[in-house]
Amino acid sequence: MKIQKPRGTRDFLPEEMAKRKYVENNLRDVAERWGYGEIKTPTFENIELFTLKSGDGILGEIYNFRDKGDREIALRPELTAPVVRMYVEELQKSAKPLKFYYFDNCFRYERPQKGRFREFFQFGIEIIGSDRPEADAEVIALAVEMLRSVGVSGDLHVGHLGIMRTLFKDILPEHQSKIMRLVDKKDDKGLEEFLEEINAPDEMRGRLFRLIGLRGINAVQEARELVGDSVDMDRFEALLDLLDVYGLEYRVDLGIARGLDYYTGMVFEIYCEGLGAQNQVCGGGSYRLAKLFGGEDTPSTGYALGFDRIMEVCEAAPEEKTRVVVVCFDDTRKEGIVIANKLREHAVVYIDVMGRKFKEQMKYANTIGASHVVIAGKDELEAEKVALKDMKTGEQEVMGVDDVIAKLNIT
Repeated sequence: MKIQKPRGTRDFLPEEMAKRKYVENNLRDVAERWGYGEIKTPTFENIELFTLKSGDGILGEIYNFRDKGDREIALRPELTAPVVRMYVEELQKSAKPLKFYYFDNCFRYERPQKGRFREFFQFGIEIIGSDRPEADAEVIALAVEMLRSVGVSGDLHVGHLGIMRTLFKDILPEHQSKIMRLVDKKDDKGLEEFLEEINAPDEMRGRLFRLIGLRGINAVQEARELVGDSVDMDRFEALLDLLDVYGLEYRVDLGIARGLDYYTGMVFEIYCEGLGAQNQVCGGGSYRLAKLFGGEDTPSTGYALGFDRIMEVCEAAPEEKTRVVVVCFDDTRKEGIVIANKLREHAVVYIDVMGRKFKEQMKYANTIGASHVVIAGKDELEAEKVALKDMKTGEQEVMGVDDVIAKLNIT
């Protein structure tokens, strides 16, 4: 019986993994230069961690099971909740702000499609402990810089949920949540029907539809005219001023809702061409989750990069490493291993493990695209030398191993 990988998952072969590791390492480097430290949380958590945040409706979208202790467990569908759980459990008394980054796999039970998988990867950032516009601006600037570091540019859209919430502060919380989800889905017809169903005031309906349609340079002024002066409006303008200081190009978009109840203020999304309908590569905002998980009310700001989507549009690739094959004979295999080990301090080195004859070893070197072959023949070894063959030109010369290293410029 042939066993295949589960639907919605992928295998990554060496060439693809080399590119993914290159991109991952670039993202790590940027995060660390901005002062963020890496963290890691468990692959599975108690299911309440996710139902508390998103409600029981999430059960149809996640992988959950009962373990041998009859505990209800879920594979993590995202990483923000586990990070906040870790903060509440272990770091509440730490000096603020706390600045974290993480890279890991997540799992969601949904219909696989282009850019969307049941096992997928996120690179995320969190600042915990600050509710200042400076924290919001840094997070957005860091997201843009991370994408730039791997040659990806996108359209940055920035909004603020606090401004939207001022319009329906007198509506029941559960109704507010549904309104946000409908706005997030851009479902104007569904939103209109729901507002009619809950008998929302006509004036509020009109203002909401005008507000979520605001885009571009005049959006802030028009929003002030719709909702009046407020702390949220002031904070949003302060944020935009800081984004200008960072030199970012952005579009004010007050129709961003993110669709999750825990976002409280600034929200942003970054979109890239070439991904079809699933063109969002980054999303995040400011939120408060710690109190929900039994901690003190703590402001936080963060985002997640869709790593798999980045890989679809990213053209950056690692530099080709020098590949060398050490070719030996039945009576020089031990010496060949010693030579290979020395060369491995400087380059990618292969040595035969199949018991092949000389011609087959040379053919293998050509197959894998080796730039050079080091031939460990008995006569050369007795003179403490080897033969170095250039696989492109066919030229061959005899020299010491140290001279091989110098010749290939792989010190």
